[in-house]
Amino acid sequence: MSFNIALTGLAAAQKDLDVTANNIANVNTTGFKESRAEFADVYASSVFSSGKTKNGDGVKTATVAQQFHQGSLQFTNNSLDLAITGEGYFAMSDDIASQDFTYTRAGAFKLNSDNFVVDAGGNYLQGFPVDPSTGNTTSVSLSTTSPIQIPDASGSPRHTSNIYSSMNLDSRSDIPTTSAFDPTDSTSYNSSTSTTVYDSLGEPHVVQLFFVKQNPATAQNSWQVYATLDGQSFDVNGTATAVGAHTPIDTLDFTAAGLPNVTAPEITFGDITLPSDASTGLSSLLTNGAQFPNNVTINWRDEAGTANKVPTQYASNFEVKALEQDGATVGRLAGIDIGTDGKVVASYSNGDTSFLGQVAMVRFSNSQGLQQAGDTAWKKSLTSGEPIAGEPGSGTLGSINSSALEQSNVNLTNELVDLISAQRNFQANSRALEVNSTIQQSILQIR
Repeated sequence: MSFNIALTGLAAAQKDLDVTANNIANVNTTGFKESRAEFADVYASSVFSSGKTKNGDGVKTATVAQQFHQGSLQFTNNSLDLAITGEGYFAMSDDIASQDFTYTRAGAFKLNSDNFVVDAGGNYLQGFPVDPSTGNTTSVSLSTTSPIQIPDASGSPRHTSNIYSSMNLDSRSDIPTTSAFDPTDSTSYNSSTSTTVYDSLGEPHVVQLFFVKQNPATAQNSWQVYATLDGQSFDVNGTATAVGAHTPIDTLDFTAAGLPNVTAPEITFGDITLPSDASTGLSSLLTNGAQFPNNVTINWRDEAGTANKVPTQYASNFEVKALEQDGATVGRLAGIDIGTDGKVVASYSNGDTSFLGQVAMVRFSNSQGLQQAGDTAWKKSLTSGEPIAGEPGSGTLGSINSSALEQSNVNLTNELVDLISAQRNFQANSRALEVNSTIQQSILQIR
């Protein structure tokens, strides 16, 4: 019997050595979770045996339990490197349409030939669907996830529908010396400013606004506004005007305090809608086969409607307070950002951004019940419970760190100490076998 007891001790010491060696071997494996061999004694007795004199039958390996505590973070320069701080796992699939998921903490992701985000084994990172413009998640069910793909095409152009302009017109300005407005003659206007707008094809065009002070004797604190598109003057209907027949698109009136006079009968100090009709409207000025699909509105304010950015007429130099528009040309993919909430945002060279998805996070009721699948991945099991999906940073789920990797949680110093301890245990059990062998040899030599 003592032989068998010593043999179980050897087997347990060997298992301890194996587990420790595996931990040491994976000390640099991203997302690896160390294991711990847990042992239990073996005890068996019959109904009629004496429990007071029973010594036990050795040791057995109860389980090899993985330890899922947090590993330290290693920061990188790759925005697709992701690390989870807190509880949770990335969901991965081995095929685009597969619902057979594996779960991992190793976030060393990259792009494959089709621009899908994958790991080193070619497994696809799953993401929740989101609204492209707002980023709002439309579903957090694991069954609605899909592989995250980074677009490689150019961003679509966005035509201009609104121009936002605000300025200070110098009240000290004199009336222009040339009475008839001419955009090519700087003596026929007091100040000007310009902005770039975009047509339906994303081609840029320059809209220039000219401000002409009116005779105080006939129109106190009043300015006329003229406009050109690529040098072609147009009227309030967006129709091109002939040389020498330029007409203003608006009149700006101010109070004695220099603020907009919104009660002036000839204007509603605000939006000027320029029709985009292809034959007579603003689109008729285009010669490239494009158009302005919507009417273009000039708003005398900034886009946010800031209170102190309304047009003014103070005794101060001409100053542009705001000059914006809502169009954009064709954009090339400039970068990918992933926030702590897992939202994947594509940035384009034209200033546009688009939400591509949200990295799916999964947790389990019992992480130690997960079944190892290799490649630092796990699969659900009966003891782990069903995967519970959710948004990063919500509930008990952790947050995501972009440009970072979670290192192995193996403590090398502790493992080396455990290695020495397991070696001593193996030697002690080997000695017990040797003693048993010597005793039996002595018995066999009795005559």
